[in-house]
Amino acid sequence: MALSYEFSIGSVRAKENSMFSEPDVEQMLSLKSENELVNYLKDKGYGDGNTVDEIIESNTQKMWRYIRSIAPDMELFSPFFIRNDIHNLKTVLKGVMSDSKYEALLIEPCTIKKEDLIKAVENRRFDSFPQWLVRPANRAYQILAETKDARLSDAYIDRGVLDKLIDEGNRTRSVFLKEYIYTFVFFVNVKTALRGAKAGVSRYFLEKALCDCPEFDKPEVVRLSLQGSEALIQYLEKQRAYSCDKAMAAFSESSSLFEKYVDNLLIQAAKRLCRLSSEGPEPLLGYYIGCEYERKMIYIIAGGIKTNTPPERIRERLREIYG
Repeated sequence: MALSYEFSIGSVRAKENSMFSEPDVEQMLSLKSENELVNYLKDKGYGDGNTVDEIIESNTQKMWRYIRSIAPDMELFSPFFIRNDIHNLKTVLKGVMSDSKYEALLIEPCTIKKEDLIKAVENRRFDSFPQWLVRPANRAYQILAETKDARLSDAYIDRGVLDKLIDEGNRTRSVFLKEYIYTFVFFVNVKTALRGAKAGVSRYFLEKALCDCPEFDKPEVVRLSLQGSEALIQYLEKQRAYSCDKAMAAFSESSSLFEKYVDNLLIQAAKRLCRLSSEGPEPLLGYYIGCEYERKMIYIIAGGIKTNTPPERIRERLREIYG
């Protein structure tokens, strides 16, 4: 029998009750060692393993098994799989070109099988790739082979996936997914422009790296980026689209606060559009995003514990959670 969204929403709502809450976060912040954190996560039934990495990997696999068992249409998650494909493509390209080990850095789930990706890069035959990725992959390979310019190579691949994500956002019927994609791509553009202005990159690089996106004035951003960081920052501080002005206020304090602000915009969209939704794919998407943010939270806490960072400093880095 085909799965329905009515069934999946009921299942997800029950599953959300086991997600971490603010008291859980505070308890984790009080832990003194990675071993204590490992035991806490295992006691909570979060995952299996002897290290934080192993437990998170266990939880990720468990999450995807669950989502596949209840989702009426896994195509819903293709934008997130695509991002994993891009990570893997960049990793394999650089590994093959530098003759270094890379297999352990590849991630799942993805739409291009790892063995197919490796074979394509080794033979420089990308015809089996999705059509939107064939040209960026060829160009990125050529740039790495001829110039070893990893930044420009990455820019071609990133531009390919950003264009694809915008296409997905334009076509989706999910209100949340559209907002999530547009916000994500907008701020990838902003971060690329800020880095480019600071590094003094060429117009050619900016034209290739920046993606057309709703409410993003690419010609103006390129023009100001070429003038330097100050001109670009002054412009971005006045842009209200996607709360860019508030994100730039965070940027004025530190780049890490900027990243946190953008991450919080995305989780806030999930909480606003998915957490209370009673129909369609939004609850499934919200649950997935919530799981991603839980993992991010655990990594931040684990990193703070390893470096003996005071709990209040770790707390400053944490993003909002879905639970």
